[in-house]
Amino acid sequence: MTGIRKVLAAVFVGLALTLSAAAPAAAQAAQAAPAAQADKLKLTVAGDGAQGVTIQATYADGRRLEQVVRLVLTATGPDGQRVGPVQLEPQPEGQGFYSSGPVLSTGTWKVSVNSPAPLQSKATATVQAKAAQSPPAPAPVAVTKPADGGAGTGWWPFAAAGLVLVAAAMGVAMLFGRRRTD
Repeated sequence: MTGIRKVLAAVFVGLALTLSAAAPAAAQAAQAAPAAQADKLKLTVAGDGAQGVTIQATYADGRRLEQVVRLVLTATGPDGQRVGPVQLEPQPEGQGFYSSGPVLSTGTWKVSVNSPAPLQSKATATVQAKAAQSPPAPAPVAVTKPADGGAGTGWWPFAAAGLVLVAAAMGVAMLFGRRRTD
């Protein structure tokens, strides 16, 4: 029986060594799959409603972008006009949010945004640039004088008169309220 035990012990030791050697390789393979996903960006390009472009950058798997990446914008517009390359800076509106500011003139533009390695990506979109709109001017408000010509002084004289009457009543009560008869 000792021979069988030696053979089984050798088989178990061999199996344990094989599994321990394969475990780091499996761990590296498991880490490589998310790393490959993390190396890809998803860029969402849209107009800002005026003459600029906004870009939302996230990882391809939907996670938020936690580092600053270099995004470069180029655009081709009406009559063959070209803009760019323009390097975009991150904006304080949120993580992975970039904005170009007013770089386009009015019209329809084909916009391309590129991100170089290591987070290499490219996105294109058609953007309608419009002239910036200002809010309408408020309607003028007519200022009129009161009908009595400003003679009305408001409520405060009545309040002051009431306070004087209350003070006088308290004074009279203090003077005559303590009278004693012996």
